[in-house]
Amino acid sequence: MASQEQNMLARYRRRQGRLYRLLRPPAPLLHNSQERSLPWLEGVKLFIGGAGGLIPAGFVNVDMSAVPGVDISADLQRFPFRDGSVAAIECDAVLEHVPDPAVAVTEMRRVLKPGGYLHIVVPFCHPFHGYPSDFNRWSDEGIRRLLKDFEILDVGVRTGAAAALLAFILEYSKVLLPGTAGRVAYVLLGWLLWPLRYMDLISNRTPRSEIMANHLYALARKR
Repeated sequence: MASQEQNMLARYRRRQGRLYRLLRPPAPLLHNSQERSLPWLEGVKLFIGGAGGLIPAGFVNVDMSAVPGVDISADLQRFPFRDGSVAAIECDAVLEHVPDPAVAVTEMRRVLKPGGYLHIVVPFCHPFHGYPSDFNRWSDEGIRRLLKDFEILDVGVRTGAAAALLAFILEYSKVLLPGTAGRVAYVLLGWLLWPLRYMDLISNRTPRSEIMANHLYALARKR
């Protein structure tokens, strides 16, 4: 686990490097404009998954690693917050990295106030990404089971089928060409293929868009 966390921290540092930002192609995904997000709320709001990156104004940035930009370093399965002390939680692409996501969801429910909101984003059709480990994927029904103790307000597609296809194509280039050659192929293909993400403007609106979605989201409220 120590070496995995070191690899994750090294990845965070690379993301902050000038060369990385210069060469990195546009993201191969397009967020669904119909996604329901957290409503505006007063009180403490947690953002889980921002690492050292940008987070929405008014949120406390929580991450397992104390990298620059993180306000509180904590294990999602053992939150250092009092019962009913948090108004809202945004948990973005983190639960797949938690060994027991049901425990993490229980912890988030514990610290939320009655009527507090939880918004999660989880992968469905997405390659393995061990930062530091990768344990789970969720379908629509899987999310609803995970949040069974909440009032579920909405479940839907965050990033769609085109994002899933592009993610696997890009990762496949690194499978075929390990090491530096694979990373170069990843960057070149990323610049070549990223416009295909706009196919999700169509696929995200189809009735069965969730069967090949890249990531799903859910908005829920504590009963």
